[in-house]
Amino acid sequence: MKKLLPTSIVGSLPKPAWLAPPEKLWSPWKLDGDQLLEGKQDALRISLQEQQLAGVDIISDGEQTRQHFVTTFIEHLSGVDFENRKIVKIRDRYDASVPIVVGEVTRQKAVFVEDAKFLREQTDKPIKWALPGPMTMVDTLYDAHYKSREKLAWEFAKVLNEEARELQDAGVDIIQFDEPAFNVFFDEVNDWGMAALERAIEGLHCETAVHVCYGYGIKANNDWKKTLGSAWRQYEEIFPKIQTSTIDIVSLECHNSNVPLNLIELVRGKKVMVGAIDVASNTIETPEEVADTLRKTLEFVDIKDLYPSTNCGMAPLSRNVARGKLSALSAGAEIIRKEFAI
Repeated sequence: MKKLLPTSIVGSLPKPAWLAPPEKLWSPWKLDGDQLLEGKQDALRISLQEQQLAGVDIISDGEQTRQHFVTTFIEHLSGVDFENRKIVKIRDRYDASVPIVVGEVTRQKAVFVEDAKFLREQTDKPIKWALPGPMTMVDTLYDAHYKSREKLAWEFAKVLNEEARELQDAGVDIIQFDEPAFNVFFDEVNDWGMAALERAIEGLHCETAVHVCYGYGIKANNDWKKTLGSAWRQYEEIFPKIQTSTIDIVSLECHNSNVPLNLIELVRGKKVMVGAIDVASNTIETPEEVADTLRKTLEFVDIKDLYPSTNCGMAPLSRNVARGKLSALSAGAEIIRKEFAI
């Protein structure tokens, strides 16, 4: 990335109310058929324009064409039954009704490639696309076939690699893998989770990122955070493994969190997407608050490797709040650029 302090969002932006009920996850579509396809593309155009107007440097799709960052990808795979479901505890935090793996998991066709091509046609800016990571996919369903989290993760890694290679060929500059499960299952991350993620990025020459956060600003996640005490040291368990991986960028949560910033030192040498926008609050940060978060992290990451971003996705927020937060992110990054005369 040529521009210093390039800004980006991590994942989702709110959807327009005419496409899906606002401010919720797994929001059902209000359209169907050709109208749904057209509506998704219109929403993607709006998402692009709002990022550009806010001054965001690396453009994402805002997940306008998918209901959920994990399940939409899984819906397109064979071997998964969405009709008969099970209740499982996701991330060891909350119960959810999830699909069941009933057979061999395979990818019959591309899932997001046409959407990525459409986004690529709309902008000359660098674009980033998010995919769920293998471990987080495993943790978002019930496995009645492989009966091994590790085996299932390796199968997901293979299909993710197929998708990632086609996204790269479609012109995606950065492929981001969302792995919130990394913040929970530390032993599995170190035993096989990171290795499965490296299988997912095998053969890619575009930049790759892993996003590890404390979740959307929903009640289950917010309640969990209250139990973590005054110092959230989860990253300490996994950053050493990430640091020795071939992943290019590490995306983490910082603003309004209790993450000790010196933990970023554990991934020194990697590019770091520093979450400087709180997605669990409707309060819009001031540019100076964003700049202050970035300023504090510069002790632990070189400025050339600092990518200001949001903590997580903003789908549950209102569109006005999300727009304000995007503008604050860009303005805060500009304050730091001026301070360093760059």
